[in-house]
Amino acid sequence: MHLNSLWYYCYLKLKTSYFLSVILLLFGRSELWAKAKSSFEYQKFTESCMGTEFTILIDHPDQELARNTATQAFNEAHRLNQILSDYLSDSELSRLSSNSGSSHFYPITKDLFRVLTASQKLARETEGAFDITVGPFSRLWRIARFRKVLPGKPKLLNAQRRVGYEKLLLDAKKKRAQLVEYAMVLDLGGIAKGYAADQMLSVIKDFGIKRCLIDAGGDLVIGEPPLGKKGWSVDVGGKTHHQLPKLLLSNCSVSTSGDIEQFLEVDGTVYSHIIDPRTAIGISSRSQVTVIAKNGMTSDSLASACLVLGFDASLGVLRAYGVDAAYFIKHENGSDIMMEYKKNP
Repeated sequence: MHLNSLWYYCYLKLKTSYFLSVILLLFGRSELWAKAKSSFEYQKFTESCMGTEFTILIDHPDQELARNTATQAFNEAHRLNQILSDYLSDSELSRLSSNSGSSHFYPITKDLFRVLTASQKLARETEGAFDITVGPFSRLWRIARFRKVLPGKPKLLNAQRRVGYEKLLLDAKKKRAQLVEYAMVLDLGGIAKGYAADQMLSVIKDFGIKRCLIDAGGDLVIGEPPLGKKGWSVDVGGKTHHQLPKLLLSNCSVSTSGDIEQFLEVDGTVYSHIIDPRTAIGISSRSQVTVIAKNGMTSDSLASACLVLGFDASLGVLRAYGVDAAYFIKHENGSDIMMEYKKNP
């Protein structure tokens, strides 16, 4: 098939089961590429990681190098899963949670310390709207969605005693952490995949490949644009809205969070799987937030935080983190309303 007539569509699943459509339009080719290969295709690699599907797109003519590079990037994701997962009982994160309430600081790896430090910073700046100690609430609401009944008030009160970012202490000098209350559970679901994608990009660049895109279960980390292009063309999906722009992106990250897919409905009220740590209740705003930031850890965590905060309360945080743009869609009075944040030039 002639390259001038070839379109590639890669539909990248988000953490909320939404989609970003990445449309790579390839018209024409340089003489350099023509000499390297008469009919070159983008190389796509997919693997299950962190309980979801990760995809890597590489724009490079050397297939063997691309394949080896993708393998090493996936290995990095699997390594980080053994550190950051709250589903694996033997992960470093789970071991830290299991030692909660022991009145001791525990040494932790560089990767876990980075993620915990970034999480605590965002928790303070959002006054708890983002809080990785939310694990006890998350587990109650998973059971509630399965049973289709609200969590009981006594159980929520018991869980509340074990939730609160101020109950996670970090020792920056010795790279140690302590969970103050017994039976605390850390949940990095709103930040871990973004961090993993950042580290995968670093691995790929170490192999000399810069033109690539990583989809870490919906969190996109984007390298240099494809050869001859200004960027990767990205359509924000999920809740469609006529005001959502088509994006041409490179050297940035994109994450979307929404409360539509997984929910519990009781007596006409819909409770999302995304919990407001300050209230212990699943949010019911029927909203979606897309954040474009400098790296995956930032876009991933801010998409989660801003969904809880709402548009107005998010503006200060978005400015503080130097976010390039953010798009909020909220269902209100029977219709979807889009609000846009853009960084001042």
